[in-house]
Amino acid sequence: MERALTYTKDKLLYRGIMGTGGIGSGKFFVLNGNETLGREESRSGHFLSVNDYCKQHIILHYIKVLLGIDFSVIPVGQVGDDETGRILYDEMKETGFVMDLVEIMPGVNTLFSFCFYYPDGSGGNLTTDNSASSKVDPSYIEKASGIISGLGSEGIIVAAPEVPVESRIKLLELGKQNGLFCSASFTSEEIRGVVDTGLMNKVDYLALNIDEASALADDNTDKTDNREVVLDAIKKLQKDNRGIIVSVTSGKQGSWCWDGNNLNFFKAIETTAISTAGAGDAFFSGMLTGLALGLNVSDAQQLATLIAGLSVTSPDTIHKGIDRQLLKKFIKKSDIKFSETVTKLLEDK
Repeated sequence: MERALTYTKDKLLYRGIMGTGGIGSGKFFVLNGNETLGREESRSGHFLSVNDYCKQHIILHYIKVLLGIDFSVIPVGQVGDDETGRILYDEMKETGFVMDLVEIMPGVNTLFSFCFYYPDGSGGNLTTDNSASSKVDPSYIEKASGIISGLGSEGIIVAAPEVPVESRIKLLELGKQNGLFCSASFTSEEIRGVVDTGLMNKVDYLALNIDEASALADDNTDKTDNREVVLDAIKKLQKDNRGIIVSVTSGKQGSWCWDGNNLNFFKAIETTAISTAGAGDAFFSGMLTGLALGLNVSDAQQLATLIAGLSVTSPDTIHKGIDRQLLKKFIKKSDIKFSETVTKLLEDK
């Protein structure tokens, strides 16, 4: 238990989390030449040695490692009956996830993303739209209702992309009906439509990046002023939920967090980044970890900043080495002043 931030369940505000979202993997390919790839062009390049994971897996991993054996982590999802799916299933089980609601589906492929990069760092990705994760429908989410009811006000819901929106909505509805703390994230393409449905009255904490906040903000908002974008996005979200907690990450610039009354900015940690992929999900995970520990939003933001900052020092989208001891070493190297509450979390027990 030296890895965890806490040893005993009496230090936890919540005792478990149930999540849905993508479970899958991917490959990173670097093209030779910065010219945009032509429609019928063949071009050489090389794969990067990177272990890629999808959103639900990333978010839940850090929570489990940092909150330890007394905190239940219950993913809801599906993987294919293929090599990738079996490897991911075994990794999640080994981490300590409760795997009762992750199904291995015969005849379907596990979610896969092919990410390509040009030498200048730009690029894109291709993601399968007929994977096992796309089959996670609301009726499958309904299977979790008994566990959700059992967690009640001592549980957290996290609804992340890469499974259908209607399935995430179903999980949030079940969570809210049973008194759980409900958190979610949505892509830039999804966010405005989701907000227009009034769903934010079922979300206690929404995690955004600056592109998603910009998609939500008014068209006449100055999109070059990130703070203005953040404030306008929060204003939209408050129409259906005055007390909603919101975080907005903006890479090297830092993050903003709205606690229902005040907006707080905290700058990012300066470090040598090997890969920023997965950093936003690591931040989301850090926020939930902090809230589960009973931290206020500002301190949870600082913990999230620490975890996200350390995550980019790994080439993989999950930094498997992150634990209390590594966070303790990392915070000592930072020139940012962290609160006494966050610093004490990392002390030897």
